[in-house]
Amino acid sequence: MNSQRERLAAQGGTPVRRTLLPYGKQTVDDDDIAAVVDVLRSDWLTTGPAVEEFERALAKAVGTIEAVAISNGTAALHAALYALGVGPGDEVIVPAMTFAATANAAVFLGATPVFADVDPDTLLIDPEQVTARITPKTKAVIAVDYAGQPCDYNALREVTSPRGLRLVDDACHAIGGSDRGRRVGSLADLNTFSFHPVKHITTGEGGAITTDDSELARRMRLFRNHGITTDHRQREKQGRWSYEMVDLGFNYRLSDIQCALGMSQLRKLPDWIARRQEIARQYDEAFRAMPGVNPLERREDVSHAYHIYVVRFDPNFLNTDRGTLFSALRAEGIGVNVHYIPVHLHPFYRERFGTRPGLCPVAEAAYEQVLSLPIFPAMSDRDVEDVIVAVDKVVGAYAS
Repeated sequence: MNSQRERLAAQGGTPVRRTLLPYGKQTVDDDDIAAVVDVLRSDWLTTGPAVEEFERALAKAVGTIEAVAISNGTAALHAALYALGVGPGDEVIVPAMTFAATANAAVFLGATPVFADVDPDTLLIDPEQVTARITPKTKAVIAVDYAGQPCDYNALREVTSPRGLRLVDDACHAIGGSDRGRRVGSLADLNTFSFHPVKHITTGEGGAITTDDSELARRMRLFRNHGITTDHRQREKQGRWSYEMVDLGFNYRLSDIQCALGMSQLRKLPDWIARRQEIARQYDEAFRAMPGVNPLERREDVSHAYHIYVVRFDPNFLNTDRGTLFSALRAEGIGVNVHYIPVHLHPFYRERFGTRPGLCPVAEAAYEQVLSLPIFPAMSDRDVEDVIVAVDKVVGAYAS
């Protein structure tokens, strides 16, 4: 790129874009709307047939026996750890570079999250760091497919399986991806998804867990329905009114309305993943020639789902900090974001669990340097070019 020291929009110059391009955005078309309307006109708005249909479609899409639809991605993590029997006195190893919900799910159940550092090139959980944090109290490990790239589950299995630990894939970034031909959603004992509007497919709010273990699926279905053994539709079919609550659960159900939207969206997932990968290819090509801007590395034999496209800005090349770059790019009309503040640095974890800076130095250093650039299927090639031009403009302005 030919960086010119053009006056930045943040300093009164002309922005690259007049309207803000968000970092992520849902796509909803007429087919999606029609699917929802069909359910609205049906007899069942929740606990109805669309829930089971969506679960079957999702399980088929990822290659598992079971899928359990649930109210959101956080509830999916909560239900997964509940099904594994996580409770007070247990420890759950989680990466520092993730959204707070990954660790919160352990806290919900009275367990202690133990933070592992990440690989400096991919920002995926480091299996060696996982090994170093295992204690007799460890019950499970949650790996996060950060940005949409699957973790190294072969290496993680080598750590967890001999010790009898359960492995959970927080795959909220990665539906549609794969690792050495194995689809995301089938890589761990339990695999959790989010269907928030900025994710690959949306149900408005929503989530799911996939697994080959039918007993774990049964426990999660119990958990999402107050700990009650049957739901309204099941009792209606049986002509019964009585029910039994056998454990303490939550109302974590996903409605038929949402599941109908999810089924419609799921059919478009392959094309949407292909578009995300094409946008990432254009970014890769541009940033390889742009000093000071470093995309994350990709693992070999991985199909990256690109929920987000993350770059690291080289502090040795630039004479400013990430916060200034964030503001400058937003002023240019580019809706960059930051993923994530390392969870152990949040006040809740520092006060409740005594975590502190220095605990996960790789994640902490990355946090000071990363920005997520816009990537979603409806972006045009002109939108992509605007992002590249804006990054070049801002980096050129702050080059040392």
